[in-house]
Amino acid sequence: MKYHIKNIFFITIGAFIFSFGLNYFTIANHLSEGGFTGISLLINYKTGLSTSLVILLLNIPLFIVGWFKLGRHSMLYTIIGTLLVSFFLWLTEGFNEPLQDLLLASLYAGVTIGIGLGIIFRYGGTTGGVDIIARLAFKYKGWSIGRTMFLFDAFVIAISAIYIGRERAMYTLIAVFLGARVIDFVQEGAYAAKAATIISDHAPEIAAKIMNEMGRGATLLKGKGGYTGSDKEVLYCVVSRNELSRIKNIVHSIDERAFVVVNDVHDVLGEGFEK
Repeated sequence: MKYHIKNIFFITIGAFIFSFGLNYFTIANHLSEGGFTGISLLINYKTGLSTSLVILLLNIPLFIVGWFKLGRHSMLYTIIGTLLVSFFLWLTEGFNEPLQDLLLASLYAGVTIGIGLGIIFRYGGTTGGVDIIARLAFKYKGWSIGRTMFLFDAFVIAISAIYIGRERAMYTLIAVFLGARVIDFVQEGAYAAKAATIISDHAPEIAAKIMNEMGRGATLLKGKGGYTGSDKEVLYCVVSRNELSRIKNIVHSIDERAFVVVNDVHDVLGEGFEK
């Protein structure tokens, strides 16, 4: 129960940030978006119908189909997320003062919408629309979810160029690109660390020194040399970014010929990192 309350709480926060960004930066400056949101904006620009109402009406048929075809557990957070977005879009409709600089508007639109959607996605929600269509296409046709969403978004933005003009459509692309990057950042976690994979004949000694001097855990994995065929121990260790130079120095002090690969890792959980 606590798990669901926490998720719904953060989905609510994400829905508010998304809705505020859409009203204050996207709609106020006559920009567009991809997916069903973009379709709703075009309908709003042409007819004056409330974006919150259009989004809800477009999603209701998909809710019904998704509930029976994808399952109620799969759809529950999607329905919650979409309803909250519609509510907050209605609540923040008055925030529509345009900016003089379209580039600044597109940047802020990308950041706020990206943060909002990132939080919604991170806690299991979606805003419906193309997400449901893509999941249905994957289930029944085997089409890639990412490719389906990209093609739909690209089509909507291309159509938007006819109604909002080429210049605003290009600024929309900036907002959509930046928003996608921010979504990835929020979903992966703001905390980034480094993972070191160390191949050495002295892996146990290196592991012991890392644990004693740095207080970091280390894992020894079994491996085999591709060229020699001899058994080797592979050391895997995750450290914070500012500890990377220390771990390199420790490896170098024990085995100058060690093979070290360093990768970026995100959203690290466990002792010494996030709980």
